[in-house]
Amino acid sequence: MLINVPETVVADALRGMAAAYPELSVDVDNRVIIRRDAPVAGKVALVSGGGSGHEPLHGGFVGPGMLDGACPGEVFTSPVPDQMVRAAAAVESGEGVLFVVKNYTGDVLNFQMATELAEDEGVRLATVLVDDDVAVTDSLYTAGRRGTGGTLFVEKIAGAAAEEGAPLERVEAIARQVNASSRSFGVALSACSTPAKGGPTFDLPPGELELGVGIHGEPGRERRAMMTAREIADFAVGAVLDDLRPTGPVIALVNGMGGTPLLELYGFNAEVQRVLTERDVAVARTLVGNYVTSLDMAGCSVTLCQVDEELLRLWDAPVQTPALRWGR
Repeated sequence: MLINVPETVVADALRGMAAAYPELSVDVDNRVIIRRDAPVAGKVALVSGGGSGHEPLHGGFVGPGMLDGACPGEVFTSPVPDQMVRAAAAVESGEGVLFVVKNYTGDVLNFQMATELAEDEGVRLATVLVDDDVAVTDSLYTAGRRGTGGTLFVEKIAGAAAEEGAPLERVEAIARQVNASSRSFGVALSACSTPAKGGPTFDLPPGELELGVGIHGEPGRERRAMMTAREIADFAVGAVLDDLRPTGPVIALVNGMGGTPLLELYGFNAEVQRVLTERDVAVARTLVGNYVTSLDMAGCSVTLCQVDEELLRLWDAPVQTPALRWGR
């Protein structure tokens, strides 16, 4: 592993991020990342966060058109309420703050506590829970569905609405609409290795894969012998479509888990597009790359979000973050 010692992995990464992106304000000691121009007058602020190890989620999505602040926890561990309160106070301009929370027990509990503390200090808050994973209903980390790739869609589209000056109630409604319109399914080809353990976090024998894996390596629906990209696309996209049942165009995210090269992801995307064509699903936009990762796990996930004209317009709106940039 390319680290110094496990105990300083997150702090070291934050120092490196601060050096690479001067447009961000990175508080290494308090573990808060915010837009350097925050708070932005007249604008609803978006704050998210979660365990480290899923980069670029969430810190890589801080900037104009997306998040105003992010709170990185320790590896695969929720940030603490104090981080969230600091972030909310730093970005709040008087128009309110939207917390975007992935559905993992620690994140949910800590963001709930942060909401109470921030509201006691006069901050107006709303919360949207992201639970887009169709693989399992309950997991080691959750009650209900896990929050995975759909988080990117929520943060980008709701972030664009906030950037345009929409009020808190409208930004919240759009975020909820995006979550309700998004479904994901992940596949692991290898286990990930955490800095603290220095080795695989779960046992996945050579020649096998995990269908429906979570972003912390949680078990999915089943294990099978290794499959081709075509077979994986048939299974994963089928699972998403059977649950989402889209009646309009979708945005497709073909996401790497951190250890899969783009050559393979582009090839897998070709198979994803084939399945969508065969199922008569129109694809309005496609994004391919490592966006919601699991350290060095080899694998991929598919996320589809059904969009109308407004959601697609907000997706296309300019965004300037370390990991997502277009427009302007």
